[in-house]
Amino acid sequence: MQHPVGSPLPPPHQPGHGPALGWSPAAHHPGPPQGPAPLPPTAPGYPVAPRQAPHPAPGPAPHPGSGPAPHQPPPAPAPHQPAPAAPVPDTTGHVPLPPGGPVAVPSVPPATAAAPDPTTTTLAVLLIGPAGAGKTSVAKYWADHRRVPTAHISLDDVREWVRSGFADPQTGWNEHSEAQYRLARRTCGFSARNFLANGISCILDDAVFPDRPVVGLGGWKRHVGPGLLPVVLLPGLDIVLERNAERSGNRRLTDEEVARIHGRMAGWYGSGLPIIDNSQLDIPETAHLLDEVLSRSIASPPSW
Repeated sequence: MQHPVGSPLPPPHQPGHGPALGWSPAAHHPGPPQGPAPLPPTAPGYPVAPRQAPHPAPGPAPHPGSGPAPHQPPPAPAPHQPAPAAPVPDTTGHVPLPPGGPVAVPSVPPATAAAPDPTTTTLAVLLIGPAGAGKTSVAKYWADHRRVPTAHISLDDVREWVRSGFADPQTGWNEHSEAQYRLARRTCGFSARNFLANGISCILDDAVFPDRPVVGLGGWKRHVGPGLLPVVLLPGLDIVLERNAERSGNRRLTDEEVARIHGRMAGWYGSGLPIIDNSQLDIPETAHLLDEVLSRSIASPPSW
């Protein structure tokens, strides 16, 4: 609101007194004091009517029996109170979610039934392989092209949620790196179980060593459930060295470390787990072959 030039502004709003309570523009303009309004002039020859005295305020009610009570004005009607508004329903109410539980072994179809279609089945898959095997790339592609909701959970990504104090295994495997690895694996398993309980498939990837039970398959089975389907990606050494050279940061390892990890992964041969050599396969071809392997695993789950 704009005020004319020279006009005083209203006093500031005082808490609890309403906006400019009792303020009058005339009270702030300079000028002679204003008296009572003059009476209108009378015409000659007409008597002036006497001024009426103000009506006296009613006094206290008389004592009973002392005489008739004076006339009391009727009480003013109570102001109209609007009806309370109906509560607005909560449009983002609580959505109940089934609690996660251990993933059961997939049911084996009868001999007369067709092979199960892994693209429309809710699955829990663990993709194993050395650094540079393409686990994360294949897992993402496989999850992206499923016909049912699917989540991808990478152990390395979860481990790197720890920023300050991150125990990098590349600097040496010790109690701190092992503890953070166990915590990340347990977090991945908890997430996978909750996704699966709500109808969302999961594919996890991790460099699980066959000769290290402390970080082996037993932990994954314990945290996810016996229905977890492990598959090993194991390309040739030259392929993993080439892919590792394209990495950066703490994801890139030395050639010696890559060769050592690749050699230890050879222990999966003869383990009974399905193995995919994707040396000559691109990512879509590997994902398609993964579906074929999973179809066989559902029909005849591997013992591990």
